[in-house]
Amino acid sequence: MKIYAWNVNGLRAVTKKPDFKEFFDTVQPDVVCLQEIKAQEKDLTGDEQVKSYHTYFFPAKKRGYSGTAIYTKEEPLSITKGIGIDEFDDEGRVLTAEFEKFFVLSVYVVNVQPGLPRLSMRERFNDALLSFVQELEKQKPVIITGDFNVAHHPIDLKNDKANVGNPGFTDEERAKFSELLDAGFVDTFRAHHPDEEKYSWWTYRFGARKRNIGWRIDYVVVSKSLFPSIKESVILNEVHGSDHCPVGVIINE
Repeated sequence: MKIYAWNVNGLRAVTKKPDFKEFFDTVQPDVVCLQEIKAQEKDLTGDEQVKSYHTYFFPAKKRGYSGTAIYTKEEPLSITKGIGIDEFDDEGRVLTAEFEKFFVLSVYVVNVQPGLPRLSMRERFNDALLSFVQELEKQKPVIITGDFNVAHHPIDLKNDKANVGNPGFTDEERAKFSELLDAGFVDTFRAHHPDEEKYSWWTYRFGARKRNIGWRIDYVVVSKSLFPSIKESVILNEVHGSDHCPVGVIINE
């Protein structure tokens, strides 16, 4: 079973590019969790649908902002929009699909933004997300996918020394990600590739992607009990269409 996350930086925009359909046709994912769909359901024309996939959207109330989605071949047992906290649910940050053996979450973590004005909100979100997934874990394992907006370790970004204290590489953000892992979750890519420098996001400026000056801020994080079933963890940085690329896991069923 192949499960992927992809921050598409605008669903309507990415579906107009060949990369979107090519990704589905080539990779044949079973579940794809999207972030930053930046669209209301009423604005989606049908071009966003992919043949043979069930699609679920959780847009932000603010037009053209944030939002998450899940595309899945298998119809979920249930879909849950949000985590029960308006501050975050109004921005469409967490969408959950329940399957027989596990839950899959599409998550778009709060960006603290330059000057860190949303750092306290980000910390509240991280705490609320952890509480939410711990409740889910009482039923079955959890797979958390998406844009976490943090490079956890220096290996996870190209210019770590120059970015200390900047959004996505503050002590506070990195500590919150550590708290998630310490609570019994596994960063699948780093567990499988402890020394590999590979990125999932590049600024559009300065030819960063061509020069591979990037950050690894997109993750698939799983319950520790599920990790032995993870056959491989991948970052598909050859897939274009967004400033992020898809990241995913292959699960032995």
